[in-house]
Amino acid sequence: MKILAVCGMGIGTSVILTTNISKAAHDLGLDAEIEVADIWTADGAAADADVVMTSGELAAELGDVGVPVAVIDDFLDADEVRARLAAAIGH
Repeated sequence: MKILAVCGMGIGTSVILTTNISKAAHDLGLDAEIEVADIWTADGAAADADVVMTSGELAAELGDVGVPVAVIDDFLDADEVRARLAAAIGH
């Protein structure tokens, strides 16, 4: 499974989100590859992803990317990240 973590610049907050996505995927028993993208490259990168995880603001900018988009309110909240990932993949 490929998960795309999207943040504004693809640098800072994506590291936090990626860490929590990795933990969430492990907890859910998923074999996941996590890729990071900034808002400008996310549309193209989403074409190869199974799910996109990002903030509500960036999700609105992305629009329909053809895969489920999980909106995360607090990138630091591992429980929220796990719950949103589980919901996005129907787990």
